[in-house]
Amino acid sequence: MLPIQAQQGQEAVSLKQILDGISIKENVKFSFIEEEIILYTIVPPKEKLPLAEKISYIQSKTGLYFKKINANYYSVYNNQKQDKPLCGYLLDTETQLPIDNATISITDTNVAVFSDDKGFFQLPIISPNSIEISHLNYEKIKIKPIDLYTSDCPKIKLTPIIQKLEEVVAQRYLTTGIYKKTDGSLEIKPTKFGILPGLIEPDVLQTMQQIPGITSVDETVSNINVRGGTHDQNLFLWNGIRMFQTGHFFGLISAFNPSLAQTISITKNGSSAFFGESVSSLIDITSQSKTIEKTHSSISSNLISAEFFTKIKLSDKANFVFSGRRSLTDFFASPTYKNYRNKVFQNTIVTNLNSNQTINFNSNETFYFYDFTTQYQQKIGKKSDLTIDGIMIKNSLYINQFTTDTSKNSDLGQENFGATVNWETKWNAKNTSQFQTYVSNYSLVSKNESIENNQILNQENKVLDYGLQIRNSHRLSKILTFNNGYQFDEIGVTNFDEINAPFFSRKSTAVLRNHALIAEGIFETENKKTFLKAGVRGNYFAKFKTFLIEPRLQFNQALSKVLRLEILGERKSQTLSQIIDQQQDFLGIEKRRWTLANDGSVPIQKSHQISLGFTFTKNNWLVTLDNFYKKITGITTSSQGFQNQFEFVKSSGDYQVLGTEILIQKNFGKFYSWMSYSYNDNKYFFQSLSPMEFINNYELKHSIAWAGIYEWNTLKLALGCKWHSGKPITTPISSTAIENNQIVYNSPNSEKLDAFFQLNFSASKDWKLSDKLALQTNVSVLNILNTNNSINRFYRVNNANNSIESLTTQALSRTPNVNVKLSF
Repeated sequence: MLPIQAQQGQEAVSLKQILDGISIKENVKFSFIEEEIILYTIVPPKEKLPLAEKISYIQSKTGLYFKKINANYYSVYNNQKQDKPLCGYLLDTETQLPIDNATISITDTNVAVFSDDKGFFQLPIISPNSIEISHLNYEKIKIKPIDLYTSDCPKIKLTPIIQKLEEVVAQRYLTTGIYKKTDGSLEIKPTKFGILPGLIEPDVLQTMQQIPGITSVDETVSNINVRGGTHDQNLFLWNGIRMFQTGHFFGLISAFNPSLAQTISITKNGSSAFFGESVSSLIDITSQSKTIEKTHSSISSNLISAEFFTKIKLSDKANFVFSGRRSLTDFFASPTYKNYRNKVFQNTIVTNLNSNQTINFNSNETFYFYDFTTQYQQKIGKKSDLTIDGIMIKNSLYINQFTTDTSKNSDLGQENFGATVNWETKWNAKNTSQFQTYVSNYSLVSKNESIENNQILNQENKVLDYGLQIRNSHRLSKILTFNNGYQFDEIGVTNFDEINAPFFSRKSTAVLRNHALIAEGIFETENKKTFLKAGVRGNYFAKFKTFLIEPRLQFNQALSKVLRLEILGERKSQTLSQIIDQQQDFLGIEKRRWTLANDGSVPIQKSHQISLGFTFTKNNWLVTLDNFYKKITGITTSSQGFQNQFEFVKSSGDYQVLGTEILIQKNFGKFYSWMSYSYNDNKYFFQSLSPMEFINNYELKHSIAWAGIYEWNTLKLALGCKWHSGKPITTPISSTAIENNQIVYNSPNSEKLDAFFQLNFSASKDWKLSDKLALQTNVSVLNILNTNNSINRFYRVNNANNSIESLTTQALSRTPNVNVKLSF
């Protein structure tokens, strides 16, 4: 009956206007709080209706209460449970995961907010105007303010834009929370992370090794090889700070706390001109947020370490973030720790090739690690943001080695401290400026007491990197943006070695300053079919009086609704690299030291890379194909970790890689599966070596990975495997081939280890204990089949009996782990 009480054909008007009209016509008064009725707009009731029916009609349309005080006076009020700010949670309709960085704006006003990493938003005012919700990767929607006027904050679901492909080519790449973007990069959001085989949490550097073309020849996060390059050729940034230490437990665990709400961008080719000092990939990690989020925290623990994270809302314009993690390894030895320990500290048993006898010495280790991060975010006015970040990473090892006759103590400490101040101002809708200054201090210090004699070796490697960067962005039109900037960077490196008997001491310090000018243009058509970013970076190295021009290119073109073409290219340079002087340096565990180019025996490394790729998406199929050519010049033998006839040879050369990377992925709703294949043909070229051309130490010619993942509500399961060709090795020509106390080898890298195979499993389950308390449990098993995988083999002379010893490094054995996380 009630719908026919409305006036036919009339548009909805504000409730206040309707009540004012009724007051005049019926000679009554309505008492109300304006904020409680301002949201309502309805079609007015028919004028001829009695007052009681008009009130009944309004009640049915709004849910408001009308209390009759007397014949001419009414009190209008709402449900008190609805007395709260307008708020909500944004969720992906497909994955049910929260959507962050969506813009929620009140139409015809300047009021706009962003959703946080939980998808939550809260509007600062109550208005009758409609509310618009927009995001680059989701269809724009409009809702009425009354939709948010409920007793709780409602869940609003957004539909992903698949056909338009905005800046994302693939919404789910390998797993939920990984996106392939039109600029060629991959973006990882740990807060949205699904699950991958073998991982109990979204470890940044373990996750990236699942990506085609990214591997680690020794199964660590401190030796990541991107398209055949060395680890030091990758640029790792945390909130703009260059990180020289990336791993805990000497490479088995990422040094970046996975509890942080971070966004990780991985670029294998075609990086922006704003990034220099790397000839391989870029890993850009940021924990900075666009919004001031409400206070929330988490604590968690696994069988290796415990961690915490807290974000405190100091005011409507300020946040403070603090996180920390510490190992539990010096308190108790879990099965996980024991397996990690066996991998890191192996080779205490050496096999004699002649007699097949073993030589033993024993060791006790005390090891711990920790990391801390802090962040202060302040919004200044309506246009500016100030963010201050700090990070501290430390590994510490004390080792006691002993035989039946002697005992010696050694220690190793590794740490990286960094800080940055970032100021960003959005002058208007088209112009933004950013100023950043940063410092990073790295230290590797060791004392090695030899168990064979009384010799003590003290070593230090220290790096101090600081600088500033200025960025400006100018949106010239809807399809054209111009970016420009300047960067100054100064790097100082100190190396120290001292031996007590016979006494020897040396200390060297080198400093290099670099000035860079950057220009970059971005063209993107309104229909998003064409994307072009072209940039140039001009580097000037004052010490060498050298100027290097580095062009960059990212091009993406939609050939049809389901197929896109991608062309990426770059030229880059690098002055800082890691070398190995002696395999026993720094206890033989973290034996690499940072050193600067000198424009002589250690040249500036230069890279040239181009790639051609295609992306196909249709009916929940995703197929990507990338073909690339990469050439790096200026490398040294010391930077490549030779353990053969070239171990003590000083020479410079280059390497070239020709490769293909393929990913095939199919989504079946709650279940999805993918398989990847990578091919690398990686060759060294050294003019002064014989032979001049041979296989690269880091070539894994064929790599295959597969995963099957099931996600149902809060339960996630993942099973996967990876296989790759064996690492190249150099063998002696015979078991007795020793001349002048040196091993006589076959041609370099002419043999290979057996192929590597590993089957891994992960599972996770979430429980919502209350509105503000959630529990997450994870379990993983690495190497379920306990496959015996060899990841390195080298040889050395045993001077005691003039024989050749073979040392083989094994991968992790079957390793379980469990993680429990409480969020509140």
